[in-house]
Amino acid sequence: MTIDEQARGFASDNYAGAHPEVLAAIAAANVGHQVAYGEDAWTARLLETMRDLFGGQTEVFPVFNGTGANVTALTSVMPRWGAVVAASTAHINTDEGGAPERVSGLKLLTVETPDGKLTPGLVDREAWGWGNEHRAQPLAVSITQTTELGTLYTVDEIRAIADHAHARGMTLHMDGARIANAAAALGVPLRDFTVDAGVDILSFGATKNGALYGEAVVVLDPSVAEGLPYLRKLSMQLASKMRFVSAQLLALLDDDLYLRSAGHANAMAARLRAALESAVAGGVDGLTFSQPTQANAVFAVLDNAVADRIRERVRFYDWDRAAGEVRWMTAFDTTVDDVDAFAAIIVEELTR
Repeated sequence: MTIDEQARGFASDNYAGAHPEVLAAIAAANVGHQVAYGEDAWTARLLETMRDLFGGQTEVFPVFNGTGANVTALTSVMPRWGAVVAASTAHINTDEGGAPERVSGLKLLTVETPDGKLTPGLVDREAWGWGNEHRAQPLAVSITQTTELGTLYTVDEIRAIADHAHARGMTLHMDGARIANAAAALGVPLRDFTVDAGVDILSFGATKNGALYGEAVVVLDPSVAEGLPYLRKLSMQLASKMRFVSAQLLALLDDDLYLRSAGHANAMAARLRAALESAVAGGVDGLTFSQPTQANAVFAVLDNAVADRIRERVRFYDWDRAAGEVRWMTAFDTTVDDVDAFAAIIVEELTR
């Protein structure tokens, strides 16, 4: 098989390789013998680093992937009769193969949203029926930061949801698969829109921001989560050589590499959006935008035939084929030349 080492795409930030500094950190961790299953120096330092970021009460459980983080986290905060209120577009609902429900046994109560974001009012559409033995009990809310539609919760929006959920005895989980992109976009410390805003438990993402593999469950309020050491194991998320997961997370957190990488990805999405808006303003027809570009995603609407011609040259995904909606993602390694060339291809195909 011939590998095109210069291949570039705008389908997903998962398409990007591992950041060189992350690979170097893995190599640096590949020395000597370390106690397995998390009793190693790298995992110990990861806990210290996370406590510096989120507070001394924080507990950290490195895992293999985002689905594992979400399922393990949600399982730890509720009994088997519990249910989770989430946006219908949430990754736990659309892209995890039913794992939260099949593996954990919990129920997802999904709500349609225009922009992928929940509000207290939208939460209440499904947060009801406590004490009704015929209904799965709404015991948690899950929000995604940034959302699957590329939108961003503000600090105040998260705090409002947290206060609303807590007043109803519900736990707030954040799927932070792109938490670094959110931090870069908001320009505030991580704790401002997580623990200080009322988030109880967090799935901390790394793979979409330059890790080879690996995420973490970060418990921000230990009083809400139970059994995580056991749940991580029975969910098949316990790495024997955990130092190599922890080393990657540390590499991203050290010297704010996670912020620099995510900030670059966000800037490349903004550049793509600006180039296309300029083309539209200059008279190019057939392209509109369906969501604001607040992080590293551009959502646009164009004719399917045009999208298919563009895709023959540069890979990306349809989001809603019936509506002609597509998603263009940028990554930590997307270059200015990548963006400018892609924008030119889009304009060329729109004007054919």
